[in-house]
Amino acid sequence: MNPPLAPAPAGLTLAEAQTRPAADVAATLGSGPDGLSAAQAARRLAEAGPNAVRSHRARAWQVLVRQLASPLLGLLVGAATVSFFVGQRTDAVIVGAIVALSIGLGFANEYRAERAAEALHSQLHHRAVVRRDGSWQSCDVVELVPGDVVRLELGAVVPADVRLWNVEGLECDESVLTGESLPVDKRADAAGATSDSAWPGCALMGTIVHAGSGDGVVVATGARAEFGRIALGLGERQEQTEFQVGLQRFSALLAKVAGALTVSIFVINLILRRPIVDALLFSLAIAVGITPQLLPAVVTTSLAAGSRRLAARKVLVKRLVCIEDLGDIEVLLTDKTGTLTEGQISFERALDASGADSAETVELGLVCSDAVIESGRAVGGNPLDVALWDGAATPTPIRYQRVAGLAFDHDRRLTSVLADGPDGRVLITKGAPESVLERCVGLDPAAAATLEELFGAGSRVVAVAMRPAPDLAEVTAADEAALHLVGFLTFLDRPKASAAGALARLGALGVRVKVITGDNAAVAEHVCGVLGLPVADTMTGAQIDALDDAALAHAVTTATVFARVSPEQKARLVKIHRQAGNDVAFLGDGVNDAVALHKADVGISVDSATDVAKDAADIVLLEKDLDVLADGIVEGRRIFANTIKYVLMGTSSNFGNMFSAAAASAFLKFLPMLPSQILLNNLLYDTGQMAIPTDHVDEEQLQRPAHWDIGFIRRFMVVFGPISSLFDFMTFAVMLSVFHAGPAEFRSGWFVESLATQALVFFVIRTRRSPFLRSRPGRAITVTTGVIVALAAWAPYSPLAHSLGFSALPGTFFAVLAAMVVGYLLLAEVTKRVFFHHPGGPLAERRTTRERRVARRAARFSSGG
Repeated sequence: MNPPLAPAPAGLTLAEAQTRPAADVAATLGSGPDGLSAAQAARRLAEAGPNAVRSHRARAWQVLVRQLASPLLGLLVGAATVSFFVGQRTDAVIVGAIVALSIGLGFANEYRAERAAEALHSQLHHRAVVRRDGSWQSCDVVELVPGDVVRLELGAVVPADVRLWNVEGLECDESVLTGESLPVDKRADAAGATSDSAWPGCALMGTIVHAGSGDGVVVATGARAEFGRIALGLGERQEQTEFQVGLQRFSALLAKVAGALTVSIFVINLILRRPIVDALLFSLAIAVGITPQLLPAVVTTSLAAGSRRLAARKVLVKRLVCIEDLGDIEVLLTDKTGTLTEGQISFERALDASGADSAETVELGLVCSDAVIESGRAVGGNPLDVALWDGAATPTPIRYQRVAGLAFDHDRRLTSVLADGPDGRVLITKGAPESVLERCVGLDPAAAATLEELFGAGSRVVAVAMRPAPDLAEVTAADEAALHLVGFLTFLDRPKASAAGALARLGALGVRVKVITGDNAAVAEHVCGVLGLPVADTMTGAQIDALDDAALAHAVTTATVFARVSPEQKARLVKIHRQAGNDVAFLGDGVNDAVALHKADVGISVDSATDVAKDAADIVLLEKDLDVLADGIVEGRRIFANTIKYVLMGTSSNFGNMFSAAAASAFLKFLPMLPSQILLNNLLYDTGQMAIPTDHVDEEQLQRPAHWDIGFIRRFMVVFGPISSLFDFMTFAVMLSVFHAGPAEFRSGWFVESLATQALVFFVIRTRRSPFLRSRPGRAITVTTGVIVALAAWAPYSPLAHSLGFSALPGTFFAVLAAMVVGYLLLAEVTKRVFFHHPGGPLAERRTTRERRVARRAARFSSGG
């Protein structure tokens, strides 16, 4: 029976819990061995709040602040304010309105992306095994409250600050709090211990169960826990991805160009003795025009749209920018279980050493188990133990009473228990066959043949051994010796039917798939053979350890399967593949995968993974399926391709138009375009480009990874920018020589021409194929481009034309405009074909870039970075 609900235990600190017996701590918290009732937990959750340090809520004001943080926009608004107070109120109001519209457009799209990220995080959950209403059950970590009794298992992230009252070989990795790499031993009888930074009787939120298991009562949750308090104090800063670094380098390039043009134009206008305010407004408008103000909005819109498409395919991205990183993958190192196999482990048979059915092997395997049992069924624990409990014909009753145990770890690959049975106290050991057999004596000669036959059939095998242990009261690793083999437990995990097609698809995308498994090599090769994944070579953990990095780098080029590998070996394999210049993804779901997930370019886990694996991963799959991972790779490449389209447009057409404005201001007696007209031009153009994320991408752009290449972007700008300026100068000549235009008419003509050419040239630049004939654009970008061009043509005739400084254009102008647009697009198409086929073009630059990446990585890894 649960005790009555005590007052909210706000005054119980971790230090007090550490120095008091666990039973007293539980009593103070109004709890006991049976934990809380569901009603008590619900009441406390309402009082204490969710067990979360931070939420991932989209906050509109933070997005708005980022939009307002542009120094260029600040200067422009300041200059417009000065203009308002010196009498140019109409121009100032128009500039302010256009700036507000630009900010609003960026805000709307970025806030939408933030909401998409919030929706993704709401689908990611950690689970905890908690005792409620007198029984063990699984619940969401955010629902834990002080007084809950929780079970801590290998690989779990400790969900709250917990006072331990029962441990079995429990060790916690507390490096996230202390920086110390060695795990800390935990014990239940720690009452009276002093606590500065060490908490031997407590497990702390955010730390990782490195070995063993334990039970305890929750003392503090959320921001009240040690981890929560420190995390809130430190804030949150995440390492930038290569995609973000590329964006920064691109922005720096444009900042230099914009700065040079702005200063030059301002100086020219001062030399021509134009009003300082007009010169400043014009110069700043030029700077805003060449700067792709909506690049962050275009990127976030692309990423948000991609995240929604991937979420529909059951791929959750913890950070939106990681979607693009998926597209860079060249080597995928993946585990076998659940990826190449169904992941539904079922118990098959229990055999003795000679291969005959054995009830004794089943019974001893059930006794030597780390599973959490409730009403005769496993509700948590190692998947093999759960499968054994669910599938075995359990002897009634089990004749052994467990006394003590030594939990599984990935170095020994064993678990052991002391148990009292019909013949006295015995030590029972269970684990990987190789590890068990090397500790056995008097082996039956038939055992090796039986084991080889089981591995050849693709079965997962666990060996069980025992020996008398009358004098033991507890178990150490040294006691796991002189064992007698009892038999083998066999489990089946069938190859996944869809995996063969997914492997072929990944191969077509240029991704090399390699299998890293803790299982036997023969089992892994059997699964690969069934699925049609060619195995050129297989390496074991022992072979990996025998090679230095240089020899291993050579060996891994042909190896497809890495079997019986340790966590450290997994991380080393990731490092070696990256050192060779590959973009490496690692897919894993166990505690032994966490280090490799951290070291990979892209860490991928699954929703059913251990907490530590999900926390280490960048991408979480709701279904452990390589096909959805292939979807993610394609989506990442699609997003990058569409982002680059906007970048190339911004560095060619914008640069050309602004260069034209700088040149025109030097010889005209009036400003070639008013600041408000430049801003309106930029706003309409960027509004049309917001549909780029929906554009189609050519198939060849999805067949291989692509990377930022600032040298290529700079060359593209230098080649295509002057073509845009050439047709601007032709427009100037027509307006002045043919139509004898005054300032208003001149500005109207150039406004229409510049917006029409830079909008329509997108259809040439968006593809390396022939536009429209061999590469059809998306419907949304086609419609929005048409609307923008129509609005530009209508602007000189609109009711606001006079306020904006426009005047009506003669009908013959549009005939000339049509001819110039056709000529511009044809010249751009010819230039594009020459540019992309030139020996010194972007493909050659990409090879140079790749070589630089290899050199940088080699230097970093050789220095231990």
